[in-house]
Amino acid sequence: MPTPDKQLSAEQSRQVAETIREEIARRRISRQSLAEQAKLSLSTLEKVLGGRRPFTLATTVRLEQALGVSLRNAEATPVIASPVNGDIAPDHLGAYSHRAVTWLEGVYITLRPSFGDNDAIYAYRTEITWDPAASSLVFREGERTDANYTQFGEVAVPNQSGFIYLATNRHGQHRLITISRPTILGEMYGILTTLLAGRGSLLTPIAAPIAYLPTKMIAAPTLGRISASDPNYAVYRAHLKRTIEEPFAMFLPGS
Repeated sequence: MPTPDKQLSAEQSRQVAETIREEIARRRISRQSLAEQAKLSLSTLEKVLGGRRPFTLATTVRLEQALGVSLRNAEATPVIASPVNGDIAPDHLGAYSHRAVTWLEGVYITLRPSFGDNDAIYAYRTEITWDPAASSLVFREGERTDANYTQFGEVAVPNQSGFIYLATNRHGQHRLITISRPTILGEMYGILTTLLAGRGSLLTPIAAPIAYLPTKMIAAPTLGRISASDPNYAVYRAHLKRTIEEPFAMFLPGS
């Protein structure tokens, strides 16, 4: 019977370290942030990633839970994953084929109101790609000034509603973006529902309009917190207003 302190082989440790380094780079997170999520010391994480100490089964499991991916090969206990079927997405994502959603793949300028400044717009990049391992579309955000809140997750494309869902689920905490199918120029508009971080550990549910613009639409895109003095501000503001004015989404007044 393996114990929680069982050490992985040198080759397994090398493969696990390589996968972790790739995930850190793709998600643009720091090693310190990953160590905190996995409840490990930064020193331990640095040593196993640098090959100065082999991975133990317990350490690997903690990192798998923090990253939400399997790090071990078939010799170790696998992480339960959604079943895949070649180029067909799982039922809970809409059972779409890769060929049927290639039009969604690409890099988008993502716009939403700034949560810290009522007059500003927050802009960053979102990439939607096909992930063969998951057999579905996935999305990853990038070039966010608040890199610790960068999101990634699954893309659902059901036939029934005609909308697209970008869903993040990390340890049961959800964030959902519901957007329209692309217009003739490729823009998508909808609603973001997430949590607003306040002081200390205070979190508050919040919803806001959101827009996705193909990068080719903006000749010289600017990212980060966009104020009225920015050359792209008027264009960005017009797209956010379009979300509600068309309307692609509705916000009902409270009672």
